[in-house]
Amino acid sequence: MTLIQEVSSFTPQTAASAISGILWLIPALPIVASGCIAVLKQPRRRAAATLSIGSLGISLLISIAAFAHVLSGWLAGNAVRESVNFTWIRFGSSAVDLGWVLDPLSAVMLVMVSFVGLLIFIYSTGYMAHDENFTRFFCFLSLFAGAMLGVVISNSILLLFMCWELVGLTSYLLIGFWYHKPSAAAAAKKAFLTTRVGDIFFLLGIVWLFAQTGTLLFYNHGTGSLEPLALASLLTQHAALGLTAAGAIGLLIFAGAAGKSGQLPLHVWLPDAMEGPTPVSALIHAATMVAAGVYLIARVYPLMQAGALTGGVTTSLTVVTWVGASTALFAALIAVAQNDIKRILAYSTVSKLGYMMAGLGMGGVAVGMFHLITHAFFKALLFMGAGSVIHGCHEEQDIRRMGGLKTYMPLTFATYGIGMLALCGVPIFFSGFWSKDAILESAHGWSISHTPYYMLVFGAVITAFYMTRQVSYVFFGQWRGHGHAHESPRVMTTPLAILAFFAVTLGAIGTPAWPWFRAFLDNRASEVDLHAFAEPAWLMLLLTSCFIVVVGIGLGWALYGNKSPEPDASDTLQAAMPHVWTVLQNKFYIDEFYGATFIAFYAWWARVADWFDRRVWGGAVAAVTWLFGLFAQFNRFFDANIVDGTFDKGCEEISTGGGLLASIQSGAVQNYLRILALAVVALVLILFWSSRP
Repeated sequence: MTLIQEVSSFTPQTAASAISGILWLIPALPIVASGCIAVLKQPRRRAAATLSIGSLGISLLISIAAFAHVLSGWLAGNAVRESVNFTWIRFGSSAVDLGWVLDPLSAVMLVMVSFVGLLIFIYSTGYMAHDENFTRFFCFLSLFAGAMLGVVISNSILLLFMCWELVGLTSYLLIGFWYHKPSAAAAAKKAFLTTRVGDIFFLLGIVWLFAQTGTLLFYNHGTGSLEPLALASLLTQHAALGLTAAGAIGLLIFAGAAGKSGQLPLHVWLPDAMEGPTPVSALIHAATMVAAGVYLIARVYPLMQAGALTGGVTTSLTVVTWVGASTALFAALIAVAQNDIKRILAYSTVSKLGYMMAGLGMGGVAVGMFHLITHAFFKALLFMGAGSVIHGCHEEQDIRRMGGLKTYMPLTFATYGIGMLALCGVPIFFSGFWSKDAILESAHGWSISHTPYYMLVFGAVITAFYMTRQVSYVFFGQWRGHGHAHESPRVMTTPLAILAFFAVTLGAIGTPAWPWFRAFLDNRASEVDLHAFAEPAWLMLLLTSCFIVVVGIGLGWALYGNKSPEPDASDTLQAAMPHVWTVLQNKFYIDEFYGATFIAFYAWWARVADWFDRRVWGGAVAAVTWLFGLFAQFNRFFDANIVDGTFDKGCEEISTGGGLLASIQSGAVQNYLRILALAVVALVLILFWSSRP
């Protein structure tokens, strides 16, 4: 393998740093740990947990060092983008190169994924303590984290796709971890097959990109597929519907991202992923799998942006914006009528991923990624808090059979409340407010249409409403469950406290007065300017956020606050709007629609293919078999009766003649003389007879 170390950045540099050279260790360590755990026996629980947590802990330390390296370059006024590329396969004069990249985007994601993942790993030791497949769980968990970290560092879209598919495989294994449950097995298959639909388009985009640019590397001495030379070439190639090749490839890649990040219409797998253990839900819905789609769009943003500059009928970022805004509102409405504590959070995740996509489409990489980072912390907090509630309520997940848990589980209640307020975007003390506010600001200033802005505002109101409903059912009122609720062990509550801290403090890096995060990703200087808080536009957005929170939380508390309805009683909103409630509870009947159309079509086509295989191809094979059987019978008859018969008859005559000749071979000379005499007499008679006139 020929290694080519290079640095492509906005300022001249000559060689990749030492930290870039070992960047591959960040995903490799958890993957190696997974392989080691795979050969352990099931009772080796402590060894499995130690290998898994230890490997990800080292990955976190390397990630922090990588982030510090990028940060130091940024503080010095140098934009760091270092990559290490190598030739993987060579065929003729062509070669396929792979590599990894270190820049502000990957550095931030590495720290987030490894840190949140590490907390989830630690939390899992308590949550899965009594599971008989504890060792196997940590094997899959480590492989999952390693695959996601591989996605983050990839400098090749092919290497990214390899890790992307590995993420899909491990999500299948983890969602269906409790495979003895039919619902878990079905959810795993649904997730795997649904995301494959998007991945087919993603693969087509990769092939098209390689065909047009001749490279799969993102950055490579100015010849990478995301660098100006390749982008200019893509802009000169025209596709259908007024799109250039850049725009069309961008849309194909977005289809893959939509599948992974649960965007319409490929969102149906994500809520069902709740069938896996709660730590899996936290990992998938917060730091890893669903974040991969958003990260992919951020990584190929130069390509998406080039596609948006073509002036065609449909552009990449416009599609991203509309799909994101529609998903945000659509999923928020469904969450209102759900009763499973994890399923509510699942639809909340789908909605927030829509916000991130809309932020990328209207505001750029920094806007979408800021919400991804803050969301990773408070959504991991909420899912792990939900796991703590389920653990304390003896595996109960129906919020109607809970209640009053603020008394029995005070630490879980306090941390969950912080996560809920961050998700609702309560001003000014919670990170979710600042990241959501940045998206609303971008939507408000979007020149194409203001409709996404109103959709996102309404979605935010609905978010505050359904989260207030959930918290009221779970933590307020009277206990309505079975047995006695109890607080979770410290190994589970300590990660909750850490995540709660970041759910509050992370917003400080993205305020209008100090937009550090945006400046860091955009490679520009960041200054503190308190006068930004007095800008009329920001004050208007602040008032809008206050309105969202007051209306959403206020309405939710008015309908559900501190009440103790019977578990089987109708929901307040259900009693007021039964038909609307039914539609929302059944998720707009999207699954039923897919079942009646696409799935029914493929089931019909499978029956047609089966009939065709049995009757046509099977009949053809049977006919050929019969013909060859008939020919074989004829051949056997001909061989047995003609060839063998003739040969056997000849042999019989020869044998008879030989036997006759043998009978006269007695050894008596007088007999030989008699025969000779008879032969002479016979010869004379013949000659005499023939000589007569």
